[in-house]
Amino acid sequence: MNATITAAELAGELTGDRPPVLLDVRYQMGGPHGRAAYEAGHIPGAVFVDLEAELAGPPGSGGRHPLPDVEAFGAVMRRAGVRHDTPVVVYDGGQGWAAARAWWMLRWTGHPGVRVLDGGLAVWEGPVESEVPAPATGDFQPVPGAVPLINADGAAELARTGLLLDARAGERYRGEVEPIDRVAGHIPGAVSAPTMENVGPDGRLLPAPELAARFKSLGAEEAPAVGVYCGSGVSAAQQVLALEVAGIPAALYVGSWSEWSADESRPVATGADPR
Repeated sequence: MNATITAAELAGELTGDRPPVLLDVRYQMGGPHGRAAYEAGHIPGAVFVDLEAELAGPPGSGGRHPLPDVEAFGAVMRRAGVRHDTPVVVYDGGQGWAAARAWWMLRWTGHPGVRVLDGGLAVWEGPVESEVPAPATGDFQPVPGAVPLINADGAAELARTGLLLDARAGERYRGEVEPIDRVAGHIPGAVSAPTMENVGPDGRLLPAPELAARFKSLGAEEAPAVGVYCGSGVSAAQQVLALEVAGIPAALYVGSWSEWSADESRPVATGADPR
């Protein structure tokens, strides 16, 4: 199954014999809570999922958006109507970061058929509704480990032996600014790959050949393994999604810079050079 779905394809599937479960994961860091926008209008049948409360655990030593308790995540998915044998489509407001986090969580815990609406609600031309649905309880039982996950030590190892991509903006990678975390810079050996360069002006992911060319130019073709981190494991999930579309498997470092930089024993590099 493809990792993404177009708005036209989704409209067709919603009227078909096996409509997908829809999850609305609108989220804006530091902005208004996504539920208000959801309640104002969402794709019919979509259930709201709260990124900070349901797709992440409490912030702490594991970073700003560490993994949630797996059983609690499973309960959230079942309440949303997620079933193991039914496809799932996740979307956000258009940026794709929050939707990709939900996509990655479902994949990591073993769901075989989850896709991201490419371009999010911004490209949806069908009807919207404000009614909050009450779906039948699903049967999804999360089993972690279906896709690769790395911790801080694994990220350090990949930076030495494979390819570790930093999905944050270039100025944060270079250490010129750091609006959130304790210290500016990047993991030594990581390569700058801003996630915003994965999308075109329309907010959709670039075509697979263009993504493949981008990641090849960054060294993904020669690397024995690829990993991605960002500030707190959200925008990096979009990078993992883009790599998937390009045909390149990649591990996610969920703790990301928020975990790495909080540990004073971890080295920090600055400037445009990976080292």
